[in-house]
Amino acid sequence: MEEYMRVAIEEAEENLKSKDGGPFGACVVKDGKIVGRGRNKVLKSHDPTSHAEVNAIRDAAKNLSTHDLSGCEIYTSSYPCPMCLGAIIWANINKVYYANTKEDAENIGFRDDFIYQYISLLAKHKENKEIIEFVPLLRDEAIKTFKEYDKKNMEIY
Repeated sequence: MEEYMRVAIEEAEENLKSKDGGPFGACVVKDGKIVGRGRNKVLKSHDPTSHAEVNAIRDAAKNLSTHDLSGCEIYTSSYPCPMCLGAIIWANINKVYYANTKEDAENIGFRDDFIYQYISLLAKHKENKEIIEFVPLLRDEAIKTFKEYDKKNMEIY
């Protein structure tokens, strides 16, 4: 286990040199083998979703030719942000090893805790318009695509 965490940490350390993104790295392991690696590339790609865990999941999914990473574990140099946690859940990864805590990330300026607070606020207030306003629009048109997808019995992932 420690060897895989060291790979995640090495991925994070690479960004100290490359400056591609924040100091975050991850790897996905299946059956004792690394099947995906990633590091934060937000700055290089100008993509706010280019986090280490997401990139490692994308790499693993590509290498395994599947969107279902059941049976995999992820090692990440820091506790996953909510977006990455969502990606981990969608990928069906059921074990996360992490090194730094979310408080450690906050202490160097990353605002993940704000997002956890936001999620908590949303749970308490169904429509918290002070943070983000959610406005329903054209559902009657968009629902047709959903119904057609369902009617064709297309794959649910």
